[in-house]
Amino acid sequence: MKLLSVNVGLPREVPWHGHVVRTSIFKKPVTGRVLLRRLNLNKDYQSDLTVHGGRDKAVYCYPSEHYAYWEEQLPGKELPYGVFGENFTTQGMLESALHIGDKFSIGSAQVMITQPRLPCYKLGLRFADDGMVRRFAQAGRSGFYLSVVGEGEVAAGDEFQLLSQDPARISVAEIFRLFFAREYSQEDRALLEEIAKLPALPGFWKQDFRERLLL
Repeated sequence: MKLLSVNVGLPREVPWHGHVVRTSIFKKPVTGRVLLRRLNLNKDYQSDLTVHGGRDKAVYCYPSEHYAYWEEQLPGKELPYGVFGENFTTQGMLESALHIGDKFSIGSAQVMITQPRLPCYKLGLRFADDGMVRRFAQAGRSGFYLSVVGEGEVAAGDEFQLLSQDPARISVAEIFRLFFAREYSQEDRALLEEIAKLPALPGFWKQDFRERLLL
């Protein structure tokens, strides 16, 4: 499990559908060691803190393995690392094998997996295509967010080392699937009950899933 690229971006204002949107989704790779703090990477700032950033979304990761899929889906589109707005482009860390609450060391920092990424309209802005939000959700290739358990420095080439695995072992992919599911089996509903108890999962998700269980 490896960190292939560290990507950062500062807020910028971009015209979109007749409005000016402030966004930090335009990330670019940086070289050298970068300080990873509780809320973000050095020289990386979120534009809308109501939906981005914070302790539970300090770092967004996207598996490099998904790039081949998007190259097929978006022929002719340049797809440099960071194009999906990710801070970390990773290798060997797929959503189906990672669990909410898993903890890793990376460089001199320690991080924990907290949630999948839900696409917002700014992904459409980044690709100049409103349909990207729907396509991203349907693809099931969400990426995942990290909280920072211990601050430190990271750099491309660092290895992720598993420190502990959450005992519930509910994967990032399962959370994402259930969020977009239109109906639930009995097994799904039992899983939702377990998800609603996950200590590492942010309150928004747990409350949403609890409400679905009442339907």
